[in-house]
Amino acid sequence: MEKHLKSKVTINRLCYKGLDVFAQKGYHNTNLNDILRELCLSKGAFYHHFKSKEDFFVYIVQNLVAQKIYALLVEPLSAQEDPLSAIMESLDKALEPGKSNELIYGFMLGDFLTELDGKQEQISAYLKDILQMWEVNMIGMLKTGKLDGHIARHIDCEGVAAYIISSYLGMRTMKMNHNPKQAKYQYLQQLRHYFNSLRPTAVRA
Repeated sequence: MEKHLKSKVTINRLCYKGLDVFAQKGYHNTNLNDILRELCLSKGAFYHHFKSKEDFFVYIVQNLVAQKIYALLVEPLSAQEDPLSAIMESLDKALEPGKSNELIYGFMLGDFLTELDGKQEQISAYLKDILQMWEVNMIGMLKTGKLDGHIARHIDCEGVAAYIISSYLGMRTMKMNHNPKQAKYQYLQQLRHYFNSLRPTAVRA
């Protein structure tokens, strides 16, 4: 039991530090030695748990990135009857300024997709699955919102979901080149106007 717990602790340390370094340097610019040196671990300890850098990264994507994005951007969508309000709240939290928030929630997904698309097909497939998970759940909630009267009947839910996701991922660039708080405020203000245009005329604020 003690050996199993020690092994789990090592895996967790590797994965959290790995996610940090991959997010900062990118997949291709990250050397395993960068991660092992900071954790004072040997290559033997690493290869006891993972076959390769690619295997390690896929494990991180499946067990950290997917879970954290689900917790922040997917699960909250079912917390309210009004999907537009639920989406707005989830994005508000996800865009809270701070390095730790950026590493944990979402922006790294867009960075990894851009870097690896067409170069690492297996990894790209896992990353696209996460994006699809978010998109499918959002479309489902938007369609339910149409039936419940929160969204106008003529609205294209697939198009709305695509716009929301792409605009959110695009905020990475805005936050890097502008004041993060100001960029977040301006983005959410415009998103509120857009969401208001999606509602039935009788309930627009």
